[in-house]
Amino acid sequence: MPIATINIIEGRSDEKKEDLIIKVTQAIHESIDAPIESIRVILNEMPKQHFGIAGKSIKKLGK
Repeated sequence: MPIATINIIEGRSDEKKEDLIIKVTQAIHESIDAPIESIRVILNEMPKQHFGIAGKSIKKLGK
């Protein structure tokens, strides 16, 4: 059972997240021939102040 864990910054719509799950599932299926029913995708959303670049949160960087 393949499990893909993806960390993303919060702020995307439910529709965009659904699309990501569909496309990642399809990519895994096509890449390793795993049955679609066996594929799991986990999205971890994090606030902008929980991710940093060069010592500053991306919230402070305005990204």
